[in-house]
Amino acid sequence: WEEDDLTPLPPAKRPVTTLFQDGNLFPHLTAFQNVGLGLSPSLKLSRAEKAQIDEALERVGLDGLGERKPSALSGGQAARVALARALVRHRPLMLLDEPFGALGPALRAEMLGLVREVATETEATVLFVSHEPQDARLIADEVVLVAEGQAHAPVPTSDIFANPPKALSDYLSG
Repeated sequence: WEEDDLTPLPPAKRPVTTLFQDGNLFPHLTAFQNVGLGLSPSLKLSRAEKAQIDEALERVGLDGLGERKPSALSGGQAARVALARALVRHRPLMLLDEPFGALGPALRAEMLGLVREVATETEATVLFVSHEPQDARLIADEVVLVAEGQAHAPVPTSDIFANPPKALSDYLSG
C-alpha cells in the first residue's frame, strides 16, 4: 500500500478495514462494545472514543441500542453494528464482502449510501464484493467483473451496464 509492504505489520496495524457477510460480532459483548473493538481491542476507551462509538451507532440508525447483545438484534441491526465498527476505524482501505445481505432493499441502499458518504469524507478506497448489480449502481464509480475465475480490468459502472460483456449479460438475464 503506497509503496509499503504490509505483510510484516500485525493485522490491526494495517490500513485496512474488512466487513464480512456475517459481521463477526462477539455474542458476549454489547453492540457498543463490538463497535468499540474497532478502536481498542482492550475496550479501554477514552471519553472521546465512547462519543465516537455513540455517533457511529446513531449514524447507522442504532441510537439507543448500544447495550443490546447480538442475540437481541435483528440480522439487519447486527449488520449495522458491524458497519459502525468499520466506520470508527477510519482506515484508507475498506474491504466489504457482501455485508448487507441480511438487509431489505431500502435499508441496503441506505447503508450503501452511508459507506459511499464515509468513503468520500475519509478519502477511503472501497472494494465491495456483491452479487447484486444494483449495489454497483449505488456505490461504485468503477466495476471489476469477475467471471469464470478471472478478474477483468476496471471499467466505469455506467459503461458496463450500458454495454455489458456476455458474462454479465448472461448473469443479468439468468
